[in-house]
Amino acid sequence: MPSIHISLQQRHLAWDNSLDPAVVVGPGDELTLDLADASGGQIDRHDDASAIARLDFSAVNPCTGPVFVEGLAPGDDLVVQILEIVTAEWAWTANIPGFGLLSDDFPNPHLWISTVRDGLITTPTGLEIPTRPMIGTIGVAPATFGPTPLLVPTTAGGNMDIPQLVAGSTLHLPAQVAGGLLSAGDTHAVQGDGEVCGTGAETPATVRLRVDVASPRRSSAPWYEHSVQRRETDWTCTTGIGSDLFQAARDATRRAVDIVATRTGLDAVDAYLLVSLTGELRVSEIVDAPNWVMSMHVPTRYMLG
Repeated sequence: MPSIHISLQQRHLAWDNSLDPAVVVGPGDELTLDLADASGGQIDRHDDASAIARLDFSAVNPCTGPVFVEGLAPGDDLVVQILEIVTAEWAWTANIPGFGLLSDDFPNPHLWISTVRDGLITTPTGLEIPTRPMIGTIGVAPATFGPTPLLVPTTAGGNMDIPQLVAGSTLHLPAQVAGGLLSAGDTHAVQGDGEVCGTGAETPATVRLRVDVASPRRSSAPWYEHSVQRRETDWTCTTGIGSDLFQAARDATRRAVDIVATRTGLDAVDAYLLVSLTGELRVSEIVDAPNWVMSMHVPTRYMLG
């Protein structure tokens, strides 16, 4: 069965259940979607950090779609199999002032333009990171009337930035309206758990999906199945411990950035971007009141200098 193609021209800048479908498909159909990078083309491969100041944030995170799936009704799950993600040969990662987990530590704009080729991302610092292409934003239209922001994830999905939503994974989205109105965007060549600087390896991509309907739904929020295996076996881990999980996440991330910078000689902001691409931020313990434990796991290979 040939894929139904949806181009970059069929995209939108808000979730809205009143949008006309770009295409109507049936259960079992295969789709190919062209997805823009998170800047919507405002950053290109020849830019420097001055491009960040020019960003129009009303135009970021565009999504291709929406897709109306026949037979899908509120109370059903839209089942999305991710079959393939083909990225461009370059990606950008940025520290955007006022954005990111450690925004008060890093107030100045900073931009990496990396090459993506043969399964490797080569950063401007010379580090090579294995690719793990993923879809950052994917969801269905909410039941509420009127436009809602694309940047904020909800129980309808959206900008979830889950690194495990890769080729081979299956995502279940709870339909809020008839047909679901599926859209996607914000592809990354790689991203660590937490996306701590606020960006991954942002890149345009073409994704191939298969959609189906499951009734009744199994959960009131998105859930997914995956078998992602990381190539790294050795990890260096820092902790943040306290009664506030958000502050503990900041503490663990800050300590990882410090160790990466010390061991490698990278500037702190470059270490921050590296941790955003490769680190895995985890809740390690949340039962021993009054303090909880967050941990940031970074592959040791990136700390060897």
